[in-house]
Amino acid sequence: MEQLFSNLPALIAHAGQNKILYHLVVIIFAAFAAFIPRYFPVLFFSTRHIPEWFNEWMKYVPVSLFTALVVKNIFITTAGYRFVPFGHVEQILAAVIVMIVAYFTRSMSMSVIAGLVGVWLLSLVV
Repeated sequence: MEQLFSNLPALIAHAGQNKILYHLVVIIFAAFAAFIPRYFPVLFFSTRHIPEWFNEWMKYVPVSLFTALVVKNIFITTAGYRFVPFGHVEQILAAVIVMIVAYFTRSMSMSVIAGLVGVWLLSLVV
């Protein structure tokens, strides 16, 4: 195993000249980078009892992360990272459409489709 890691820089340098080998090496490293953060929590938490309060708290994490991402993209400009309340009017209106569709349909796919169509139509008009 030590010999494999000691030859790794040479392998990568050689792979840079051979495009197919280079892409395979990148795919393998990307697979490990995607697999390891998903595997270790499963390995660690599969044998451990998780308290009920933690499970209740974790139900709110996806909603709060999604809200933070959406609010950042709508109300923060990339030029100086300032708060702009009405910088993206079409996205604000599309977000309102998505909230209404999500409230009445309770469907993630319908909400996403309504949001995409809303942004597209509103960007043509506004």
